[in-house]
Amino acid sequence: MSIELTTPGDVCKIDLSKSAASANPTITITLSWNDRQGGLFGKWRRRVDLDLGVFYELRDGTRNLIDALQFADGRGGDRDQFTSQGCLTNAPYIWHTGDQRSGGNSEQILINCAHINEIKRLVIYAFIYKGLGEWEKGDAMVNIDIPGQEPINVSLNENPSQKQFCAIAQININGDNTLEIKKLITFHYGHADAGTAYHWGLRYIEGTK
Repeated sequence: MSIELTTPGDVCKIDLSKSAASANPTITITLSWNDRQGGLFGKWRRRVDLDLGVFYELRDGTRNLIDALQFADGRGGDRDQFTSQGCLTNAPYIWHTGDQRSGGNSEQILINCAHINEIKRLVIYAFIYKGLGEWEKGDAMVNIDIPGQEPINVSLNENPSQKQFCAIAQININGDNTLEIKKLITFHYGHADAGTAYHWGLRYIEGTK
């Protein structure tokens, strides 16, 4: 069984104090997609590269982004080391498992439940890096797996938008082991456009990977 957030604005409330989070203290956010598009009779298909990312704001006011553009060119690291890929065991208590640039069709972000109350809010997003013209053709899905809870699914393929950046869900952490997960599904021209819409308050430069 799983929980489907079907309409933008749908909210799911989670109480981690009533879950098995202490036994498996990691929230896993997974983006999956169909990594092959086009081709006549399957003879030629172009690779699809989507990227999963997260905006985070901590209780101390720290704000930043984690995605494959941020930790490209050797700026990433393992889960116990603070880099542009995040860090799971120290602030921000969020870590991207790595870019599936080739040979894969999913990416994951991990969140440390033991320090969840040090995080104020998250915006989960994805963007098309190459190979896809419209979101509805990518069969993209985000799964939010919280220990002791039913998985929460959000589909990205209900909208034919050609804008390359999609804000998927916002997670508000209330400071008392409770979360509110809200489906967004809004489309933007890029990081800066989404940042304006959701008040991220960051400055941006163009990047590649």
